[in-house]
Amino acid sequence: MDPATVQSIVLVLHGGQARSPITVRRRPQLSYLRMVPFAQFLHRRDGCDGMSVRILRYRFRGWDEPERHPVQDARWALNQLQDQHRETPVALLGHSMGARAALRVADHPAVIAVCALAPWTTHDEPVHQLAGRSVLIAHGDRERTTDPRLSFRFAVRAKQVTSRVCRFDVVGDGHAMLRRAHDWTHLAARFVEGELGVQQPDSLIEDAMRRPPPDGLRVPLPVMARGRRSR
Repeated sequence: MDPATVQSIVLVLHGGQARSPITVRRRPQLSYLRMVPFAQFLHRRDGCDGMSVRILRYRFRGWDEPERHPVQDARWALNQLQDQHRETPVALLGHSMGARAALRVADHPAVIAVCALAPWTTHDEPVHQLAGRSVLIAHGDRERTTDPRLSFRFAVRAKQVTSRVCRFDVVGDGHAMLRRAHDWTHLAARFVEGELGVQQPDSLIEDAMRRPPPDGLRVPLPVMARGRRSR
């Protein structure tokens, strides 16, 4: 996409491991490949609307406290995008460890929204950096890798610093997001498109945003209709 035509950006952050000093090889790993369909779907829908979609490949596979390599890499990428596209809004779309990194770097001045899919959150995960941002969290009820209970508690605390927080329960699916891939993809797309102004805000998401906790943070994700988007 011609840089002059870029009006908004989605930065996609893939998952990884809690600890791993191994560098990410040129051949993509599974956690990276899992996010490629999301990026492709958004690009096909919105490339002609001025929305640029980028996937960040980390230097290392691990989070590796206290280094937090994905956070460092995400901040570097956001600074690069800000230098290339001044005052262009950015939405972050992350899965698992990538969702945690996305939530951590939400305070970057270019970021206006974060979509966190099956996020890896902890009991003491900070929320102050989410002030003034829109946040959507989605978690499967068959999750075995990250804890949906912790993402719910995180959402409750996040709601205290920004009113625009919602959370969806993806019933019948787990960490890999394969059983209901269509629904995960469409939910993420509708959220980032609405926040970036590419499309009108989605009514399901806006209704969840308006509900007080816990109602707006335990919304069962309905099966999304299949078909082409109207313009």
